[in-house]
Amino acid sequence: MEITNSLLPSTCAVSVIMPMYNVEKYISESLDSLLNQTFKDFEVIVINDCSTDNSRQIAESYLEKFGGRLKIFDNEKNSGAGASRNNGLLKASGEYVFNMDSDDSILLTALEKLYKVAKEYNADVVNGLGFYITSEDSKEITRIISNKRVLTNENDIQIDEDLSWRLEKPLTYRYYGSPCLRLSRRDFLLENKIFFPENVKRGEDIVWKHGFLLCAKRIVHVPFIFYFYRMSETSLSRRKRNIYEIINSRMTTIIDGIKWIDDIMNKVKFFDQNPQYRYKILEDFTANIFKRLFMYTKKNKCSTNEFYNTVREEFGEKLGKYDVLVAELCALLDAQKRQHYTLSEKVKAANLQTDKE
Repeated sequence: MEITNSLLPSTCAVSVIMPMYNVEKYISESLDSLLNQTFKDFEVIVINDCSTDNSRQIAESYLEKFGGRLKIFDNEKNSGAGASRNNGLLKASGEYVFNMDSDDSILLTALEKLYKVAKEYNADVVNGLGFYITSEDSKEITRIISNKRVLTNENDIQIDEDLSWRLEKPLTYRYYGSPCLRLSRRDFLLENKIFFPENVKRGEDIVWKHGFLLCAKRIVHVPFIFYFYRMSETSLSRRKRNIYEIINSRMTTIIDGIKWIDDIMNKVKFFDQNPQYRYKILEDFTANIFKRLFMYTKKNKCSTNEFYNTVREEFGEKLGKYDVLVAELCALLDAQKRQHYTLSEKVKAANLQTDKE
């Protein structure tokens, strides 16, 4: 899909963008949580990503209930969540946009609270604190994920206008990647071309969050939680992959993700004057993805040789004359392993010593 900078006039306060793929069991509950919002000045843009079940028909049954505020579009081919969100952003006409997954739900006061804060503080982004994890039938909240590291006072709204403050700690540590935890000004996203990287199929949200964090002039962090994330066995993020799919997807995240983040930083004058932050951001991002990759290779007992051959076969041509980087990547993975095993041995030794005492 060709992405252009398309600034449509605002016709409502909020556009809710919802990618949809084979969620016939859950789409009604998601749409109900929007239909019953206390705030009504919003539209819902459903991007049907070539569903093969009854998802589209169920969504169509809500058209009349929303009274023209629900719009359904179809991707020409199955493109993934990131591309679907990009498609939705280009079709949105709200002053602000909110991303939502089609098997999740939100508090009935969520849009009202978020939009009120956005207008009161003239925010580019309103950033949520965390989310609830629910059982598959959504009847039970099993966990509460809350990132209080971003707030000075966990009970107060915090205005963030200082990029250097955001960068004091790794972006991978302080801010969740999910786009469903924030309300963003549509024109801000379009003017800065903050679209999801469509070549990245795994962890595209981790890459994408660098866009709003590095470009926004004002982010307002709010202490309340409003999003319900369903632990569904059919969720794309939980689909079982073999070790080779995992290696390929994580490597794509690193290679294309670094390029995407670097392009974003080229738009921000701060990094011309502070190049040390540019290097640190890329280093932290790469280390974060490698940590995830290490967890998978360790769990699946993938040898360094298997890793090397897989990466060389899949990415050797893309890396071109720099395919020597494959060896360097393997060395990084080995370093992660050695560090992990050394730490494990120290913990075991400490435990043994404690038992003796």
